[in-house]
Amino acid sequence: MPVFEYKALDHKGKAISGIINADSAVTARQKLRSARSFPVSLSEVADMPTHKSYRGISLKGLLPGIRQRDVTMMTRQLATLVGAGFPLVSALEALIPQIKSYAFNKTLAQIKDSILEGSSFAGALSQYPETFSPLFRNMVRAGETSGTLEIVLDQLAEIMEKQQELQNRIRSALAYPALMTVVGSVILVLLLVYIVPTITGIFDDMQQVLPTPTRILIAVSDLFRSYWWILVVLLIAFLVAFRQFRKTVKGKTAIDRFLLKFPGIGSLLQKLAVARFARTLGSLLANGVTMMQALDIAKNIAGNVVIANAVDAAAKEVGQGQGLASSLATSKVFPDLTIQMIQVGEHSAQLESLLSKMADVFENEAESTVMSLTSLLAPALILVMGVVVGFIVLSICLPIFEMSTLVR
Repeated sequence: MPVFEYKALDHKGKAISGIINADSAVTARQKLRSARSFPVSLSEVADMPTHKSYRGISLKGLLPGIRQRDVTMMTRQLATLVGAGFPLVSALEALIPQIKSYAFNKTLAQIKDSILEGSSFAGALSQYPETFSPLFRNMVRAGETSGTLEIVLDQLAEIMEKQQELQNRIRSALAYPALMTVVGSVILVLLLVYIVPTITGIFDDMQQVLPTPTRILIAVSDLFRSYWWILVVLLIAFLVAFRQFRKTVKGKTAIDRFLLKFPGIGSLLQKLAVARFARTLGSLLANGVTMMQALDIAKNIAGNVVIANAVDAAAKEVGQGQGLASSLATSKVFPDLTIQMIQVGEHSAQLESLLSKMADVFENEAESTVMSLTSLLAPALILVMGVVVGFIVLSICLPIFEMSTLVR
């Protein structure tokens, strides 16, 4: 359906603008007038491609997309408007002009039109699976069915805000070590490519065998200077091969299993995955989604194939009448605290609230783990850079010391 960008005056004479879907310009003007808006200008805009492919090459990531932060903000604003008594369509109409992202603006306009045409909110959202996650769509469907959409939207906004806040804290903690790694690598390359050859050039006329560290340094420097392009090609080939391997089921499973067993990082990834699983499962169960359907959604939210497979196996046992805690314990992937809290929740009929508390616990532990790792990572990077620079200085100074000895 064509998309039109418009500028209009509302019933109070206030200037408004936005986009609207219609079969023609005439229909678009009729829609605006039926909404008590008076069009000033109307122009058809080109349909924006979203993540299409061209001759088998995916364009996802190269085109302007919809950021998760925008979805979170929209959800919070929509929850506030619906909770204040606005009808859903009116709330969407109020939000659309405030959305700065063209792609998201267009998506919300199409969702509003689908609702006006008789579709449910969840049904309209299901047309955009790349923007709205299964958790989002199923919780909205449960809220519509139970008549508690404003409560569900508020819970969704809270879940998304907590996840985004945790991601931001982790990124902030990792920013300093990442910056140190990049700066240190650049300095090291500059030393090997430009500084070291200039200094070691004075040793070419020496009629004696250079010390072993000096010969190693000169060989590494020559390798970087003469064959840097081979190193770049090998690095790119490795990254491409790794990415293709990760796209396969066996590859992703092997990588995720290796990461879970990796010292330090494995514990962090496990806590993050369990926190996402627990919060998703608890929210879905609290909003009336069945256990089997909730497990099927939650396994895809965990973000780790090993844990997702464990949840899938547990779901089959739950379908046969087993308890969730005993089913998850079979895989030996989940921490003991997870199994214990789920057991308590099943026995006390408070599984939803305990899952939410468990997510809070593991998110806090994950943040503490990140802080501990980054506090150790920075000194470790400084130590590594000190050793490398010390080796370079020693390799340069050893021949100089030998020359001074010969002069005496």
